[in-house]
Amino acid sequence: MKIIKKILLSMFAVLSFTLFTGVANAACGKITIANMNWASANFMAEVDKVILESGYGCEVELVPGSTMPTFTSMQEKGEPDVAPEFWANAAIVELEAAVAEGKLHSINKAPITGLGEGWWVLPATLEKHPELTTADAILKRPDLFPHPEDPSKGGFHICPPGWNCELSNRNHFRGWDMEAKGWMIVETGSAAGLDGSIAKAAERGENWFGYYWSPTALIGKYGMQAVDMGEFAGKDNWDNCLSKPEQECADPKKSAWVKSEVYSIATDNFKKSAGQDGMKYLEKRTYPGPVMNGMLVWMGENQAEGADAAIEFLKTQEDVWTKWVSGSAAKKIKKAL
Repeated sequence: MKIIKKILLSMFAVLSFTLFTGVANAACGKITIANMNWASANFMAEVDKVILESGYGCEVELVPGSTMPTFTSMQEKGEPDVAPEFWANAAIVELEAAVAEGKLHSINKAPITGLGEGWWVLPATLEKHPELTTADAILKRPDLFPHPEDPSKGGFHICPPGWNCELSNRNHFRGWDMEAKGWMIVETGSAAGLDGSIAKAAERGENWFGYYWSPTALIGKYGMQAVDMGEFAGKDNWDNCLSKPEQECADPKKSAWVKSEVYSIATDNFKKSAGQDGMKYLEKRTYPGPVMNGMLVWMGENQAEGADAAIEFLKTQEDVWTKWVSGSAAKKIKKAL
């Protein structure tokens, strides 16, 4: 009888361990992540995939996405579960409503440091003219930034036609009274044209002044420096004038660029499926701006996709990503690389 009892207890222990292991491995479940159609978001999605799969036992599928279609799908259908780099300015009211309803969660409101839009100059310019750190100072020196078609004027580079930032920059041009200060807009026909103007100036040691954004490979490659545009002149000025077509913005006021609200957002399903470990990971997962720009440079130079960059990052930047995960998860991730 004692022998039978021991056998039954042993069988129960083995069965219990097996069941526990199965539950533990399935704890995270299936997760979908938006693989957005720009380099930094693609890279972040691939890093999330490796960490959640290897570190926390999730089953992750990446699905194609872009800002508004992804947000609409998350809001209405509850999928994908995660948008790693969601630029929220275009849908901040709708996002706040979805968060209030419990449909979505803004898990991380700073997934990348130092990101945003605005005006930039090349570092060589500041080496020669260290006083040119503010927009006011730069606008007093149009002679240092000759327009390619009229060197007697300063050249202010803006976005290609059709981009929202084209409207904003044209209104900024008027708000800062740049024409009266000796400036002309440099018309940019395409994204490649804008990038080319920066590359050309950097490689020739010339000055360049205009609009760009971060994180991007170009900011990282050339070490571009953001210009201090001063105080933000208010939401009404931005929403109802600077961001509108010129005919709807009669009296633009000079202003800093609106703060870029960029979040990692997730559905309620992710919160339930990934649990505290998954939520904590996304909360802690913040890329230092220089590291992100450096990875984008690496992707460009190596013609690499986000999946390759994710492995490169995880192998070379342990001091960054190991702060985001538990010790046990870090060991599993390192073993999987």
